[in-house]
Amino acid sequence: MAHTTAELDALLMQRSLTDPELLAAADAAADFRILPDATVIKIGGQSMIDRGRAAVYPLVDEIVAARKTHKLLIGTGAGTRARHLYSIAAELNLPAGVLSQLGASVADQNAAMLGQLLAKHGISMVDGAGLSAVPLYLAEVNAVVFSGMPPYGLWTRPAAEGVIPPYRTDAGCFLLAEQFGCKAMVYVKDEDGLYSANPKTAKDATFIPKISVDEMLARGLADSILEFPMLDLLKKARHVRQVQVVNGLKPGNLTRALAGEHVGTIITAR
Repeated sequence: MAHTTAELDALLMQRSLTDPELLAAADAAADFRILPDATVIKIGGQSMIDRGRAAVYPLVDEIVAARKTHKLLIGTGAGTRARHLYSIAAELNLPAGVLSQLGASVADQNAAMLGQLLAKHGISMVDGAGLSAVPLYLAEVNAVVFSGMPPYGLWTRPAAEGVIPPYRTDAGCFLLAEQFGCKAMVYVKDEDGLYSANPKTAKDATFIPKISVDEMLARGLADSILEFPMLDLLKKARHVRQVQVVNGLKPGNLTRALAGEHVGTIITAR
């Protein structure tokens, strides 16, 4: 096992990048958290933005108030328009990489709209290379908006079944939180959190306030509130070891979550 930078450097020069000893040495190296005081918020596309003014305006007001005491990275989902694009592209037999680009275009539109609504408060949207300026935006106005779709494009990893991109906006926002070493990840949806079944169709569905990834898998709930691959990312994460799902249609829920309250459902890595 490498114990110094020189020893790790020697392994990198001499071994394959998939060599077990090299991977173990790299994993043991000190890890630097870039934005440890920031929180990533994912605003659902279908659950929030597609509902229009009634859902989005109160959430905008809550974000503006919250940024006075919190550093916020605000990601946007794609929503119904992306699902329509996916259906057409899949019928045309286009590959997952093309669908990924189409989905990203809708998440970009949502980010642009949210950014315009927040512009008068000095909160801007950043895109692509603009993510490097996030620390400056946070230092100046404590918030920034970004598109939640990970920028894989044609390089997206094919799904095990079908052509729908497996890594979409839930995963993209989580990856940003993890790579920046943020302190928390909050998903803003249109339900109070995770249920034993779909609460929109099952009257006997029961609310689940806290659960682990393994418990979700065991109960068959893996794809019921968040994208399934996101849970796999959560299990492997170093920094963000739990996520919180809150109902953004209820004013104050986001504020309470940012304050550390157990509102909604908390999903833990273990």
